[in-house]
Amino acid sequence: MSILDTIVAQKRLEVGLLPPGPVAAFQLREAIQRRGSGVRDFTAALTRPRSGDIGLIAEVKKASPSLGVICPNFDAIRIAKEYEAAGASCLSVLTDERFFQGSLEYLKAIRGAVELPLLRKDFIIDERQILEAIEWGADAILLIVAILSDEQLSHFHSLADACGLTALVEVHDGDELERALRCGARLVGVNNRDLKTFKVDLGTTENLAKQLFAASEGTPRVLVGESGIHSRADVVRLREAGCSAILVGESLMKSGRISTKVAELIGI
Repeated sequence: MSILDTIVAQKRLEVGLLPPGPVAAFQLREAIQRRGSGVRDFTAALTRPRSGDIGLIAEVKKASPSLGVICPNFDAIRIAKEYEAAGASCLSVLTDERFFQGSLEYLKAIRGAVELPLLRKDFIIDERQILEAIEWGADAILLIVAILSDEQLSHFHSLADACGLTALVEVHDGDELERALRCGARLVGVNNRDLKTFKVDLGTTENLAKQLFAASEGTPRVLVGESGIHSRADVVRLREAGCSAILVGESLMKSGRISTKVAELIGI
């Protein structure tokens, strides 16, 4: 069993503890109204960067299954504020507890501390997690094609659209990209890390970018490069491939100086 399979198995147990579904689009819209702060436009923030020449989704990330603890002196609010001050466009907040030492509490606290759009970074396999994401402060959700059926992918993407959330649809190979496009994905993330082996290759984004733009036929789509991004040279390489934005966690968390590393990556 791969680590991805293990994570999904754990998610099924966690989802089983949530209030019973199903969840309809009107319930998601009502949840947004109850929280009273509307939805921050995640995609617009990426395509119109606050600083630099590329949109940056900066990740609030304490640990990972492959590396263990990345940031020993972890303070979610401090990190989020540093990202905002440094010029990040959006934030990705890990909410998985068991494998990434994240928390929905981090998402809620960060919501009140910064003005940037927030992505709930987790393994969504049930519509109830979308409602949960809204209740805890997310403006966007991650849909990982590798762990969803076509029916789930289309349904979850439609629910997000219906209530104004952004769906970042993540792929790793050509078949997954085709499935993402069939569900109507407009914000497509290419994960350079194979979630089954954890091998990283920036060429993954370069190869899939050609397929994405060839298939778009005038449909506006935003490409996000994810994982394995450590230097300005990596960013330039992804920009030249067609990325409008990047998602970076590990290299920012390990840098020790967030503002300096953000400036390096986005070219300021």
